[in-house]
Amino acid sequence: MNYCNLIWDDLFVKVNWSEFRPKQSLAEFYIIIEILQPRLSGQEQFCCIEQATARLKKMDEFKDIVFVWKRYFVSDAINHISWLRSSSDAAVSIIQQPPLNRTKLVLLIYAVENAAINREADGTVVMSRPHYTHLYNTQLFERKGNSYEQTKTVFERYLQAIAKHQCSLESNCLRTWIFVQNIDRQYEGMVQARKELFSKEGLTPQTHFIASTGIEGQSIYSEVIMMMDAYSLKEVKKEQIRYLHASSNLNPTHEYGVTFERGTSVSFGDRRHVYISGTASINNKGEIVHPFNLEKQTERTMENIRVLLAEAETDFSDITHLLIYLRDIADYENTLIYFEKNFPEIPRVIVLAPVCRPGWLIEVECIAIKEISDNRFKEF
Repeated sequence: MNYCNLIWDDLFVKVNWSEFRPKQSLAEFYIIIEILQPRLSGQEQFCCIEQATARLKKMDEFKDIVFVWKRYFVSDAINHISWLRSSSDAAVSIIQQPPLNRTKLVLLIYAVENAAINREADGTVVMSRPHYTHLYNTQLFERKGNSYEQTKTVFERYLQAIAKHQCSLESNCLRTWIFVQNIDRQYEGMVQARKELFSKEGLTPQTHFIASTGIEGQSIYSEVIMMMDAYSLKEVKKEQIRYLHASSNLNPTHEYGVTFERGTSVSFGDRRHVYISGTASINNKGEIVHPFNLEKQTERTMENIRVLLAEAETDFSDITHLLIYLRDIADYENTLIYFEKNFPEIPRVIVLAPVCRPGWLIEVECIAIKEISDNRFKEF
């Protein structure tokens, strides 16, 4: 993985990105754009981010690059939506998870070389390549009902959207991100509804679940308790997918009542994508390790991620970016110091977003990409 960064003083932004460029094949990028001057007004900060995005597209490094997916981490979603002027076909998600660098927003972009994208009437964004069709569904929500009812409705709508592409939850969905407002009170309803729907769709402890992050987050509507982003791959075969367990360090999630995979590896002919779910300081008995100790919890979290990556024959050098969720705003400085010391090159976002279990002070997720050669499968 190649890591790059630059600063545009005139726009008050810092841009960090990872570039995966295998031999004789297309490149993938994960780009993080941050504001350097928190004293700018909210509207000015959004304007600077959008100008930086436009400038990136004109750079030689991003020639023939398509922005496929964008997630805005913002400090006040209900108010900030009025400043979002993005008109691209990219899948867009805006979630209230305040950046802890004292600014109002951070933007994460996924970009692919020589890809074609199209936004359908139901909001599904389709990225087409010669051999695979990638489906991105973002900001799926329902305004009415409790967390159980909203989750049930959201998943049903998602199933309808991917069914139009002859896809199913069991065969094609590779990753979900579930954002729950007031997670300490509302998480259980989401968990129960997901569990029931998964069972109905054939996802059980004996089959498999889906790599996922379930975390605190608020949508642009106050009555929305649960919101979801999801990614599916149409032509994927079962033999391309491997579910990661890291049983030396982690236990199966169903043992403590939830239903997601610790990680999922997807092999193409020329590369491997590894999706690591939201991971915390946990052991293989499902117990919180190092209660109330941020540094030790962070170390254990990253050790768990290391073992998951190793199971997919990847390591920290293959990581595209890190998303770091903190329960307590007061833990930001120490967290920043840890990652600057131990993982200085990897692009990262640190946000305020309590984890689903109060004793966990930090949760981390990531994506890794590694070049491989496997003639059983078509290239990405």
